Amino acid sequence: MKFVIVTGMSGAGKSTALKMLEDMGYFCVDNLPIALLPKFAELAHAPGSDISQVAVGVDIRNGRSLDEMASVLENLKASGVAYQILYLEASDEVLVKRYKETRRAHPLAKQGRVEDGIRLEREKLLYLKENATYILDTSQLLTRELKKALEQILVEEKNFKNLMITVLSFGFKYGIPNDCDLVFDVRFLPNPYYVDGLKYKTGNDEEVQDFVMDYEISHIFLDKLVDMLNFLIPNYILEGKNQLVIGIGCTGGKHRSVTLANKLFEALSDRSEYGVRLEHRDVSR
Repeated sequence: MKFVIVTGMSGAGKSTALKMLEDMGYFCVDNLPIALLPKFAELAHAPGSDISQVAVGVDIRNGRSLDEMASVLENLKASGVAYQILYLEASDEVLVKRYKETRRAHPLAKQGRVEDGIRLEREKLLYLKENATYILDTSQLLTRELKKALEQILVEEKNFKNLMITVLSFGFKYGIPNDCDLVFDVRFLPNPYYVDGLKYKTGNDEEVQDFVMDYEISHIFLDKLVDMLNFLIPNYILEGKNQLVIGIGCTGGKHRSVTLANKLFEALSDRSEYGVRLEHRDVSR
């Protein structure tokens, strides 16, 4: 029996993840009292039960009983339940924005600031995060990307290493994205902007891609970049990093950066040990 404990920060997408897992055939229960986890697992695993996949939501709403989590997990392990912990994470900035957009109150903020509630929640959930089987950072994830990641790790059972990579194209004229971990400047490549018929197209168009990649220097750069990332990514995973944003910039963020971001995404997306997403920040400007 698969037994998944879905937990993490309020606003990071636990409810959405549980709904997705339910659609994938999991029997889902949200906000089950922690003390009942072993008994629930026993009933689900009892002879004659037709439940083969279980997902249980555990979060800050469990209050003081979170302090019992270590002993409850030990009881699960002793009873032969091979549980997994899925921890959903997001940056403080994203969580604050989500709360402001939905006008919901953070469960620990009460009448205070959302930031204070988030800080306190991180402290109370630290044990679960440190013992998580999978950590998914949803800061930049679209709903379909979250679904794909869940399918990879909990349905297809791929060797997912808790790292979500965002390949992000942008234009330097609009500023470097604040969340980039690595930034690469491709303004040295021939510019399609000055070619008749390509100015108003983008790196998502085949004609622009053909123009940019028709130069040997473009292939040399891409090969060297992929080679470097193949070295860096496993080391980032070992270090415990769960979010990596790779920025590819050109002047306006429409042609060269979009083309190279698309090519880099293709080179990385066939790997199953981490998630990869693609975003073009300035392509429509």
